[in-house]
Amino acid sequence: MYNKPVPYLSSLISIMSNDNSKSTFDELRWVIHIRKTLEEELEEDGEFAVSIFSVPKLLMASDPHSYVPQQVAIGPYHYWRPELFEMQRYKIAAAKRFQKRLQSCKLETLVDQLTKLEERVRACYHKFLDFNGETLVWMMTVDASFLLEFLQVFAMQEGEKVQRVSSSMSHLVDYAGKKSAHNAILRDFVMLENQIPLFVLRKMLEFKFSSLEAADDMLSLMFIGLFKEISPFKMMEEYPNIQVSESLHLLDFLYDVIVPKLEQQPDTTEAEVQQEEQKEGNEEGTSDSSHVKQLFSEIWNLLSKLHKGPVKLIQKVTVSRPLKVFSQLPWKIASNLPGLKLLKKPVEYFISSQEKGDEKGESASPSSNSFMNKPPSVEEITIPSVTDLFSCGVHFAPTKGSISNISFDPKTRTFYLPTIALDVNTEVFLRNLVAYEASVASGPLVITRYTELMNGIIDTEEDAKILREKGIILNHLKSDKEVANLWNGMNKSLRLSRVPELDKVIEDVNKYHNGRMKVKIWKFMKAYVFSSWQFLTFLAAICLLLLMALQSFCSVYTCNRFLRSALNSSG
Repeated sequence: MYNKPVPYLSSLISIMSNDNSKSTFDELRWVIHIRKTLEEELEEDGEFAVSIFSVPKLLMASDPHSYVPQQVAIGPYHYWRPELFEMQRYKIAAAKRFQKRLQSCKLETLVDQLTKLEERVRACYHKFLDFNGETLVWMMTVDASFLLEFLQVFAMQEGEKVQRVSSSMSHLVDYAGKKSAHNAILRDFVMLENQIPLFVLRKMLEFKFSSLEAADDMLSLMFIGLFKEISPFKMMEEYPNIQVSESLHLLDFLYDVIVPKLEQQPDTTEAEVQQEEQKEGNEEGTSDSSHVKQLFSEIWNLLSKLHKGPVKLIQKVTVSRPLKVFSQLPWKIASNLPGLKLLKKPVEYFISSQEKGDEKGESASPSSNSFMNKPPSVEEITIPSVTDLFSCGVHFAPTKGSISNISFDPKTRTFYLPTIALDVNTEVFLRNLVAYEASVASGPLVITRYTELMNGIIDTEEDAKILREKGIILNHLKSDKEVANLWNGMNKSLRLSRVPELDKVIEDVNKYHNGRMKVKIWKFMKAYVFSSWQFLTFLAAICLLLLMALQSFCSVYTCNRFLRSALNSSG
C-alpha cells in the first residue's frame, strides 16, 4: 500500500518539469475532483477553516530563505523538492518506530482513520493540493511520525520520561542545541508553509496512548519545550494556558503563547488610510506655522517665569496697547515688505497666545478613544533611535515577559522593553510569525507592530550596543552590527494596523522626545532656517544693507583713520 504513491511521484515530477506544456493541467482529473467535492456533505464551517497559508509574495521576496525549508519538508507544499529528499529515509524510519510503539493496532489502521479526515486536511491548506487521497494521508502519517519523534527531545527537557530518539537520528537531534542540522530543522518546523494540521498529531498520539487527554498533555509538553528552545522571549515568567485542542497547528500554538488572544478590535482599512492621508494633505498648509508657534511658546513660557530687570520690561511691551495696534495694521500690504512677512506670525502669536492659551490647550488634546480609532500614519510609526532617545535622557530597562510588558514611564523617563535573545533561529521565527499573523489575523498585527518598533529604535550598531549593555538584547550573534541588520531587514508590512498598547507607548515616547527644548529648536532650524529660502533671502538682504551702510559711512568719513586709531589704542 505504501509503494503506490511512488509511480505517481515520478509522473508528477515529469509533468512539472515541463512548465510550458498544456499537459500540466489535467482537465479530466480536475472535473472529477470538483464533482466529488461538491457531492460530499460539508461539515460545519469552523471545521474547514483555512489555517496553513502561502507566504505573501511581498514577504517572500524580501528573504526567501526564511520562508522556504532548507532541511526537511513537513506537509505538501514543499514535499516534492529534490533537495529535501535526503530526509525521506529518516521519515520512513521514524514511521516504522512509531508503528512498533502502537499498543494494539497497526499503522494501516491509523491511516484508515486519517482517510476519513482527508477533506478536513485539504481544507486547512490555502493552496489546492494536487494529490490523490491515499498519497495525502500517507504523507501526513509519515511526516507526523518524524515530527513527533523529533519533538520528544523537548518533552524530555520538560521532565517527562519518554523514549529517546533513535541512534539513526542522533546526528540530527542535539540535546544541547549546538548542531547546525538541529537548528536548521527547528527553523523548518516553525515555517508557515511547513505545517500540518494539529488534529493529525492528536489523532496519532491518541492511537499511541489510547487516550486523547494523554495525547494533549504530551503535545503541550512538546510545544512548550520547543517554545523555550526557539522563542527569543526566554525570560517569560508565566506561560498562558493554551489548550492544544484549540490550536490549529504548531506555529499557531507558538503565536498564541506570545500574543494571547484578545477581543477583536476594528482594524484599519485601506480606504480609511487614503481618507486620512487626503485629510492630512489638506491640513498641511495650515500647519506651516506650528513649529514657529511652538518655538515662541517655549520662549514665552521661559520668560514668563522671570519677573526682574529687562525681562519685566519686555513683558510689558509685548502686551502693551501700541504693539496691539501695530499688530492690527493692514498686514496684507505690510507683509509684502522685506522682512515683515517673517515677523508677522511671531508677533501675532505673542499677542494671541496670552489671550487664547487655555482654549488652545483644550482643543489640542484629543481623547484617547478618537486617537485609537484613527488609522496610523507614518509619523506615528516613526520613533527616534536608541541613541537619540538616550541623548535626550531616556533610560532603557529590561522587563520580564513578552510584548505585552512594553511600557514607558514619563516620570522616570524609563523605556521598558522585554528581554530578547537573538540567535541563528530568531529571524526565521519572527518572520514566519509576522507572515502567519498577516495571513490569519483580522485584528491588530501585534508581532508586526513590535518588529516595526524595534526596527524604528535600532538603526545602527551603536543602538544595538546600548540595548545589549542594558540587558534588553542577549546577543548570541557575531556582532552588534548583525543585530542592527536583523531588525533593519524586517521592515516589510502588508497593511497598516493599530495596536492600542504599543501605539500608546510610541506616542508617549515621541511626546517626551519632541517636547525637549533642543529637539524643538533643531526641528525649527531645520524646517524654517536651513531649508527656507525666504529666511536666507532675508538674511542676505540684511547683510547687503549693512554693507551698503558701511560703504556710505566710509565715503563720508575716512575709515583708514579710524582703523589706525583702533590699532594704535589696542597696541
